[in-house]
Amino acid sequence: MLILAVDTTSFAGSVALLKGKELAAEINSESFLTHSERLLPAVDLLLRSKGLKVKDIDGYALAVGPGSFTGIRIGMSTVKALAFVTGKPVAPVSNLKALAVKIKNPYSRLLCPMIDAKKEEIYAALYESKGPDLKEIISQGCVGPDLFLSGLPSNRLIHFIGSGCQAYKKKIFDYLKDKARFSSRSLFTAYEVGLLGHDLFMKKKGIDFRELKPLYLRKSQAEENN
Repeated sequence: MLILAVDTTSFAGSVALLKGKELAAEINSESFLTHSERLLPAVDLLLRSKGLKVKDIDGYALAVGPGSFTGIRIGMSTVKALAFVTGKPVAPVSNLKALAVKIKNPYSRLLCPMIDAKKEEIYAALYESKGPDLKEIISQGCVGPDLFLSGLPSNRLIHFIGSGCQAYKKKIFDYLKDKARFSSRSLFTAYEVGLLGHDLFMKKKGIDFRELKPLYLRKSQAEENN
C-alpha cells in the first residue's frame, strides 16, 4: 500500500511516502514560505523522485492537529483536494500520538509528547508503550503546564518529546526531578503519521475526505475574541 503522509501542524512541515510501513521518501522543511506555498511543490517533488503520480497513491495519512490553526487548515484542504481527485481514503492522525510513536520502543515506558500552544498552555498527553501498542494514560488536551505536570506519576521514568518540553524543561525538572528524560529526536513527524495511518487503513478505518475534522483542542483566536 502506498501512503502519502502530511504534517503541517507546526512551522516545520513534512511529507512522506510509505510503502506499507517502509519509508520510501521524505521531505522535511523549515522555511519562511507558508505551508500553502511549499506543500504542493513538496508533494510533487516527493512523487516525481519515485516516478509516481497522485493516482498511484492508495491512501492519505494526515496530521489533523493539534498545532497551528492555519497549518492544520492548509494540510486538510490540500489532502481533501487530493483525496477528492483520486477517490482514495484518508486516515486522520493526532500529531501528539505521532510524536509518541517517534520515541516508543518494545519495552514498557511512559511517553509524554508536549507541544507549546503559546499563551502559557501546552497540548499534551501521556501514553504507555507496550510492545507494538500505545495506551493513552492521560487524554490529549490543551492545559496549563503546571496543571498537566502535577498530574503525572512521579514514581516512573517519563520520556518527553516536543516543543512544549523544550519550552518548559525547567518546570518539568521541578516536578519530576530525575524521573524526566528528554528526546533529541527530530520533531518532523510525517513518517510517524504515515505509520499510524497505515494501522488505521489495515483496520479499515480510513475515512472519506468529507468526514475529515480538525483536532484543535482549543478555540481559535477569532472564537475567543467573539
